[in-house]
Amino acid sequence: MEQHTSESFENLEPADRMKYEIAEELGLLEKVRKGGWKALSSRETGQIGGMVSRRKKALEKEQKEK
Repeated sequence: MEQHTSESFENLEPADRMKYEIAEELGLLEKVRKGGWKALSSRETGQIGGMVSRRKKALEKEQKEK
């Protein structure tokens, strides 16, 4: 089971960090910490995946504009 403390959170890859940030925004971070990603329902996982996709597209668009 994956458990991340604030120290290990800083060492995550940017994509993984984004997943944790989104999980926190959706109020799912504690559930992920206790049971890992497999503890999430498919709906919750889909919400996170959709938000990750939108943010990545926005970041790519932002970088192209520079």
